[in-house]
Amino acid sequence: MVTRPVLIGVDWGTTSARAYQVADDGSVIASRTSERGIQRLGTVAFGDALAELLGDWASLPLHRMACGMIGSRQGWVEAPYVDAPTSLRALAGRLAVTPDGALTVVPGVLARDASGVPDVMRGEETEVFGALDAPQRSGLYVLPGTHSKWVHVEQGAIAEFCTFMTGEMYAVMLAHSILGRLATDGAGDADAAFARGVARGVGAGTITHDLFSARTLALTGELAGDDVREYLSGMMIGREVRSGRIWAQGAGHDASEVTIVGADDLARRYALAFAAAGVRATRAAAGTAARGLLRIAQAAGMVG
Repeated sequence: MVTRPVLIGVDWGTTSARAYQVADDGSVIASRTSERGIQRLGTVAFGDALAELLGDWASLPLHRMACGMIGSRQGWVEAPYVDAPTSLRALAGRLAVTPDGALTVVPGVLARDASGVPDVMRGEETEVFGALDAPQRSGLYVLPGTHSKWVHVEQGAIAEFCTFMTGEMYAVMLAHSILGRLATDGAGDADAAFARGVARGVGAGTITHDLFSARTLALTGELAGDDVREYLSGMMIGREVRSGRIWAQGAGHDASEVTIVGADDLARRYALAFAAAGVRATRAAAGTAARGLLRIAQAAGMVG
């Protein structure tokens, strides 16, 4: 049986864009990548960037649906946030369309914490719905990244979530703080240094104090310069795991088991940190963005 595409899905973020030919079972038939994220377009118009990304796919008689920062205020068309809790059907009912009709865009999601402070996601909501292995699934989903998302799903709907700026903070600390001055680029004992950092991070402590240990351990010769980066990464991911579990438990959710949405080395690091914290972590099947776009398109009646 020949698998045919039923949708062109686009995951269009800040620094890059990826297009998929998606089959009716959510599998990816083919994909293409561009470095023209919304902050890297220069003088290139959105429509021209899409045409460049799609190439000869542009002639395919298929609906096109995108998620990510393309729907932000700085994107092609703003797709306003949908308030959590939100379901697949709620997202499908609030889709935006670019002025020329070339692309349908998925809205982001907005949640508020116990103090009423807002939190947002744009793109991750699509991945979460693509990661669900059953329509009425409940559980805790973790999406590692520059801004990691911890998402509680209740009966197939995004109930609430919490963002941790771990990835961005790690980059800032290395590039613009005293911590990076002793970090060297040689081949150290990466796994051991990362594990040491995780052990520090998942334990009791405060992030502003523990960050400095990346410097003091190196100053005293107890941590090789080549291992500073890995130690710092492990410590910060470990601290996110600890803080995320506290958030989840405080909201009344089970934090003993999580699903990691991601297929790269960062997801592997989080899996190691969860294991060190005694949390059972499973990995969502690859292709969550494409699968999520298809499910939203189906809920909107765009695809059978």
